[in-house]
Amino acid sequence: MNALAEKKVGGIVAANFRTAQVFTKYGIDFCCKGGISVTEACEKNGVSLESLLDDLELSQENNGSTDYRNFGLSQLIDHILTQHHQYVENSIPPLKAYLTKLSMVHGERHPELHAIKEEFFAASDALTMHMKKEELVLFPYVKAMEEADKNSYNLSQPHFGHIDNPIAMMEHEHDTEGERFRKISELSNGYEPPKDGCQTYRVAFAMLKEFEEDLHTHIHLENNILFPKTKELFQKLNEQ
Repeated sequence: MNALAEKKVGGIVAANFRTAQVFTKYGIDFCCKGGISVTEACEKNGVSLESLLDDLELSQENNGSTDYRNFGLSQLIDHILTQHHQYVENSIPPLKAYLTKLSMVHGERHPELHAIKEEFFAASDALTMHMKKEELVLFPYVKAMEEADKNSYNLSQPHFGHIDNPIAMMEHEHDTEGERFRKISELSNGYEPPKDGCQTYRVAFAMLKEFEEDLHTHIHLENNILFPKTKELFQKLNEQ
């Protein structure tokens, strides 16, 4: 049995981010559902294990991808803020405008547009609140923990109690938005505009696809790298 087959999907992507493209190609969720083995993921998604393993091994031969596991907590948080939180904030207004226009102009012939618009508007509101909770509560405390560890001083206990509490909430919200975008993908036929779709249609669907791909990366960095390292540091500081 190939050793890769029994490794966790999220762990493989954490070790080599380039492999994310392979799992995306086969429709396997490497972020929210990354805690299962490659074999189990293939079984659940009706994917050829042999084909996926071949592609994984090819992708791992190219080790030029960034290994985010080597990032310090503050460095990783800053990367998430500048690359992913900022992307979400910048993408929401034009996507809302495009989907509103499409629903008005094409909604009668393509009623799924109304559902796509509704789902995206709900996602955008939820993600905005989610990111603010991270930016104002969780991330500052994580950075403070790293500073306390570096300079060997005691850090007061957070108002939210154990670090597992906000992390569990963030992971639950990640699951919710991951499921919401799976629904949007289904409603949009994999972000494939209809033959009679106008330029706005094509642009909006391309942006939605990119938004989901960025969301997967965003969630992966937090669920599979930032949060586990944060839990380890919290335990270390509270054992001293």
